[in-house]
Amino acid sequence: MNYGHIFAGLILKLKPKKLNIMPLGLAVTFESYEYKKMVETKKILIAMAGPLTNILISTIVTFLHTDENLKQTIIYSNMIVAIFNLIPIYPLDGGRILKGFIRKKYENNMKADLIVNRTSNILVIALTAISSILILYLKNISILFVIIYLWILVIRENKKFNFKKKINDIISKENKYIDI
Repeated sequence: MNYGHIFAGLILKLKPKKLNIMPLGLAVTFESYEYKKMVETKKILIAMAGPLTNILISTIVTFLHTDENLKQTIIYSNMIVAIFNLIPIYPLDGGRILKGFIRKKYENNMKADLIVNRTSNILVIALTAISSILILYLKNISILFVIIYLWILVIRENKKFNFKKKINDIISKENKYIDI
């Protein structure tokens, strides 16, 4: 999370309610997320603002006349963060963008959430396999820490999704009993 998310939320007339410090940045909760249904397009725009801010910073730094090493470090680190955040694993920005588009397509939010959940699980498994090979060949253990972080995110989201699904199943069963 960078200031791009906050700026996009403010442009969309949303009020920041809570700010959490995360291992790879900040997480902002807007009041609209908790009290009224926000249009999925706004959620997509807020999610896109993060990686776009990183790309914008890299582009601006490209044209600055400064130390080449510093310049390359800023460009490289911002592009890595942008690419990482665009991975369609929820709750990364890419996963939020995917979730927004899928929710726009399906009326049933549980079906959309199921698709996003399964996509996240499949991608983290695939990235783990690819990363295992990269760790062996590149002998770079930092890749392992990135994968562990992704697994923590996915496991946490799996727990939230399963809880939400159980609640939805209970409500669905109660509605069936009411209809009889």
